[in-house]
Amino acid sequence: MRIPLLDLKAQYRQIREEVMSAVQAVFDSQQFILGRTVEELERRIADYCGTSSAAGVSSGTDALLICLMAEGIGPGDEVVTTPFTFFATAGSIARTGARPVFVDIEENSFNINPDLLPEAVSGNTRAVIAVHLFGRMCEVEEIRGLCTERGLILIEDAAQAIGAESGGRRAGSVGEYGCLSFFPTKNLGGAGDGGMVLTSDARRADLLRSLRNHGAVQRYFHEKVGGNFRLDAVQAAVLGVKLKYLDRWIEMRRANADRYARLFRESGLVDAGLVSLPDPGTGRHVFHQYVIRAHHRDALREYLREKGVGCEIYYPLPLHLQKCFRHLGYSRGDFPVSEKAAAEVLALPMYPELTDEQAEYVVAAVRDFYG
Repeated sequence: MRIPLLDLKAQYRQIREEVMSAVQAVFDSQQFILGRTVEELERRIADYCGTSSAAGVSSGTDALLICLMAEGIGPGDEVVTTPFTFFATAGSIARTGARPVFVDIEENSFNINPDLLPEAVSGNTRAVIAVHLFGRMCEVEEIRGLCTERGLILIEDAAQAIGAESGGRRAGSVGEYGCLSFFPTKNLGGAGDGGMVLTSDARRADLLRSLRNHGAVQRYFHEKVGGNFRLDAVQAAVLGVKLKYLDRWIEMRRANADRYARLFRESGLVDAGLVSLPDPGTGRHVFHQYVIRAHHRDALREYLREKGVGCEIYYPLPLHLQKCFRHLGYSRGDFPVSEKAAAEVLALPMYPELTDEQAEYVVAAVRDFYG
């Protein structure tokens, strides 16, 4: 049996006619950049996530960057975030000329540890980027409280967590900004790059729309220097179809996670301490990835690949140890929980259409590796 890490073809087969019809409508209109299709998607996603506004942009990376630009963050400023995340989180900070400042993660959630945040904040700190990793929300209300107390901007990196919930709030709705990614592999993925910024501040929403279009409020009149960060209408059309199915797909992912948990416990691997399962927390974990911790992780990965099981390491080297960030002065051992996670995590196949037979094969393969 061959089981991919993610099977987008299975998803597409269900919605192909709707997607092609929506895309054809865009081609018939010949309005490819922004326009009504994008505006409708912005309204629907803002409603879905619990904010008053949303601005479609060209990628999840550009969503992060444009928020920092909107706040005038640049050289001499610091932005606090986690070293255990996709590169774009810290890369966007560095692109503004500001300094990324890292804080270690919680072992159970893989998310930034709010107890460590206060000591990382200095007189130069302007913002915190709180990442909701793998589909589970971080302790964002606690972080919100610190940001309010210290006068800091809170940016939620919800690239992996659209639809996730905690304390009655959805990912992206708590901070001044919430950033989404529509990269094809995301729970809500397009047919290419795309992203969106959520906000409930009308002034910030207007500023974001200006900055994504070279800082123009009206054509050829530029109040600020922005960029070409626009979401195109073809992507909005695809996403508009998929959004109707998102909650159903999320519940299927959650059911798959429950099945994995049952199978792993029945296998004896958990009790033996060979495998640790993801902690779903108390809210709505949307399981963008199903990430276990495993002894002899690298050997297990190779074994699973030989058995036809797709798997991946997210992320093998924390950001504070990346070559491009050596100038920040961090060393191995500075963030031990992140470094431990990087050495142990392994993502297993996770998508709504994963079958009982496939899940059983995956867990049996892991069990066979450990003998």
